[in-house]
Amino acid sequence: MDWTAFREQFPVTERWAFLDHAAVAPLPRPAVQALHEYAASLAANGIAAVREWFQRVTQVRALAAQLINAPDPTDVYFVPNTTHGIGVVAEGFPWVAGDNVVLAAEEYPSNQYPWMNIAHRGVEVRVVPSRGNRVSIDDVRAAMTDRTRVLTVSAVEFASGFRNDLDALGELCRARGVFFFVDAIQALGAFPVDVQRTPIDALAADGHKWMLGPEGAGFGYIRREWVERLHPIGVGANSVANPLAFSTIDFTLKPHAGRWEGGAYNVPGITALGASLELLLGAGIANVQRRVTELTDHLCDRAAARGWTVFSSRADGEKSGIVSLLHPTLSPDEVVARAKHARVVVNNRAGRVRVSPHAYNTTDELDRFIAAL
Repeated sequence: MDWTAFREQFPVTERWAFLDHAAVAPLPRPAVQALHEYAASLAANGIAAVREWFQRVTQVRALAAQLINAPDPTDVYFVPNTTHGIGVVAEGFPWVAGDNVVLAAEEYPSNQYPWMNIAHRGVEVRVVPSRGNRVSIDDVRAAMTDRTRVLTVSAVEFASGFRNDLDALGELCRARGVFFFVDAIQALGAFPVDVQRTPIDALAADGHKWMLGPEGAGFGYIRREWVERLHPIGVGANSVANPLAFSTIDFTLKPHAGRWEGGAYNVPGITALGASLELLLGAGIANVQRRVTELTDHLCDRAAARGWTVFSSRADGEKSGIVSLLHPTLSPDEVVARAKHARVVVNNRAGRVRVSPHAYNTTDELDRFIAAL
């Protein structure tokens, strides 16, 4: 695939070699245009254009469902951040004192604190240490007991870049009768996630990383069979079956994931996210995965040749768009600073340099990063 036209959609390339999509990604032109169009419409019309923008929210919901191959668009609900989607399960799960949840030690704090926060309900958090750069499914299995109710993992671990085997973990959960939750923020937009093939019960992801959207606009997924079993949190006027009947109080919740959309939508953010999803789906997520893999393989080869240590697992099925590196003499902060001076954006996570290119990046930009050090 020729990525030239795709790259032209990213104004950031005019100034930076941006290699930090695991943090906050730059917006592509279609997302910027979508924000401008919404602002212009709101300024010119106010609520008179509300039907048009609600239609757009419905369209973006269908795009999000397409991205994860959800059975129905109404299995998808919009969230202001990944943390909110995690809280939907952590706070809404039918816990009984003595239950436990299993998670990886290297999970991002947002996938640890919500589970720690339910200790007052008698729920134990069982933490699985990493084996170097990997999370072992054998260790996950060993951490489970007959009181394990939830397994929560990231599709891709934010610091090491390790890509968990969601299929295998999902099957483990099915065999044990365990609810499987996935923090998908470091995968969606760059690597396929299929909730029909993989027995994922729920997931959540904000759109500001690999999905190339603005902060504050993401989505979650709840498997339909769990909708009535999770206690809804954040309930509001938009949670009920007839949300526009403002003068009629009828607490009949929507029979799908929409019951977790209690209040007003972040319409500009959702609209911009939709524009980015159209761009990514148009390129094909499988194509994006191949491109990101090619770029990160190139980076690892060049870095190793210069004496860097590649910490991330680069085994088939475990590599991701995140590469964790150690320079032979410079600290991560020094690497980040020198790279920025050369107009290259990378980051420091867990005491290592984290590099995360997207499909529009080039091997020349990766070589520029290595040369700057």
